Amino acid sequence: MRKSPSQETSPARKHRAAVWGRRRVIDYPRRGRRGLRRWLPSWRLLLGGFLLSVGSLCGLFAYVYSQVGIPDENAAARQEANVYYWSDGSQMTAVGAVDRQIVPLSQIPVSIRGAVVAAENASFYSDPGVSFKGELRAVVNMAKGEDVQGGSTITQQYVKNTYLSQDQTYTRKVKEFFISLKVSRTKTKGMILQGYLNSSWFGRQAYGIQAAAYAYYGIPAKDLDPSQAAMLASTLKGADQYDPSLSAANHARTVARWSWILDREVTVGLMTPAERATYRTFPEPKKESVSTSMAGQTGYLVNVANAYITKRTGLTDRDLARGGYRIHTTFEKDKVRRLEQAVKDVTSQGLDPKNRSTDRYVEVGAATVRPEDGAVLALYGGSDATQHFTDNADTSGVAAGSVFKPFALAALIDGERRAYPVRWSVKTPPPGIPDMQSALVTSAHAPFVQLGKSIGWVQIRNAAVKAGLLKSSMAPLEQTFPIGTSTPSAIRMADAYSTFANAGAQNDPYSVTRILRNGEPVGGLEHPHSRAAFSPGVAGTVDKVLQSVAFENGTQSIVPGSASVATGADDLTKSAWFVGYTKDLSTAITLFRNKPGQAKLLPLTGVGGAGSLRGNVFPPRIWARFMGFTGTFELNRTKPAERDPATQAEPTTAKTPVD
Repeated sequence: MRKSPSQETSPARKHRAAVWGRRRVIDYPRRGRRGLRRWLPSWRLLLGGFLLSVGSLCGLFAYVYSQVGIPDENAAARQEANVYYWSDGSQMTAVGAVDRQIVPLSQIPVSIRGAVVAAENASFYSDPGVSFKGELRAVVNMAKGEDVQGGSTITQQYVKNTYLSQDQTYTRKVKEFFISLKVSRTKTKGMILQGYLNSSWFGRQAYGIQAAAYAYYGIPAKDLDPSQAAMLASTLKGADQYDPSLSAANHARTVARWSWILDREVTVGLMTPAERATYRTFPEPKKESVSTSMAGQTGYLVNVANAYITKRTGLTDRDLARGGYRIHTTFEKDKVRRLEQAVKDVTSQGLDPKNRSTDRYVEVGAATVRPEDGAVLALYGGSDATQHFTDNADTSGVAAGSVFKPFALAALIDGERRAYPVRWSVKTPPPGIPDMQSALVTSAHAPFVQLGKSIGWVQIRNAAVKAGLLKSSMAPLEQTFPIGTSTPSAIRMADAYSTFANAGAQNDPYSVTRILRNGEPVGGLEHPHSRAAFSPGVAGTVDKVLQSVAFENGTQSIVPGSASVATGADDLTKSAWFVGYTKDLSTAITLFRNKPGQAKLLPLTGVGGAGSLRGNVFPPRIWARFMGFTGTFELNRTKPAERDPATQAEPTTAKTPVD
């Protein structure tokens, strides 16, 4: 029987006191326990650890909350335009500022408010401004290197748009979280929603609901109906994926999300089922339009520059649309204007769309590249970037015809040089070159078809790609490949011919020299060094052949030192090309017919009248006028004796005045 403490002897009491005196604050590992029980924490230890952790987190939360303040909204929300400069440093255009208009909530209809809340944050009116679950998901996604979009409330997105940067970092997310809590306590939900709708990106260069309403429907935000509002709310998920005009895939995605948003409004009680039933037809937006600052050729120049920037720097279209960039381009103002005027002069003199139906829907694309380094100096993308949205200078889809043949010739010469290095020289070209030269003059196809069979289509394709054409623009490798079934852009064709003018050294085309933001340069624009596509001997031989072709066709009589190739009467009837170059400029011009809304090109038969060689005379006329020469430009298409009647057309000769 155990004695009570009062019955214990004095030594026993002293021993017990000594044991209690040595007891630790945290009894772990636990005394008096053996085996596994020694390492199992007691409930007191677990509870104490939990309370300590909660207390520490609360203390940390309170400390960070007290330290993070709301930044200056006006300074952070200021929107700048992007300024584009000509190559001489003068300003070309400023883009961005006119596409942001602040409107009060009273001018934002309930329809758009409901659509946005239903799509982005259904608990907006009741939440504390943040989503703990969403934040946890965002942190996990960032740790995985994935997209963090979708985890933020409307308040958090407003804070990000207005006070913070778009950087996806832990620091920015922490600030966003605490600023959102404070903003939610200091601003009404209406003020937050108004700020969000005025600061959000909707695509089409539009920041804010007012600019978006005009960009997509040509009306102010107050006139949007619920169906249109749901469409615009769709673009908040990412305008590059949900602008229905950009592609068929975009259209399908947008229609699906538009329908879901309307259904979602019913689910969360922001629309009645009866009202939802009235919106069954997708509200197609108008075709994309741009501000007058993008009129004429300016819009095409800006688009080419932007495409180059996004490819080289990692900046996205959305990044550029936020503004504040100073973009210096390679475009030369006088050459751009001269090229545009040349197109207008020649087409207005030679085409009569009012009285000749075959002259309707004629399009021209052109580009000029500097052979020395690949700088794009000028381009013609269409009649007006605010009316004709496809850039004819930077799009594929138009078969090259005979202007592709010099690449087949280069493949032949390069192969001969490698096979017979001793007997080959520029002065004594490989056998068969005179025949190829004659075929280029007359646009005869049979010799090049036979050439493709002899040296292989792969070799011809490789030569074209080495010269500067994109592999993605190459046609299928079949019998007609050597005669120009591939569809390069005018920019790439001008650049590829530059390789012959530049002793075989190839430079990829570029359009931007430097970008500054807040006075600091943006990286990624370092222009790569030239690469040797062909030996100087191969390039020199092709150059001499093309100069002789130019002489035969009358080009040298008006442009000394030039070389050129044009499509002729034997080429495909849906495109006309001309490429001419000097040591300083390489210019490619294409003409075709494209009716809006139709994917296939229209025939060129009859374009410009009976003597126009199916429109083929217009590109060389444009080139000659652009180069500043006057006189008579002659296209000589004489039928050679060995012409294959099965594949060649009847001979024609045309003299076309430049003026």
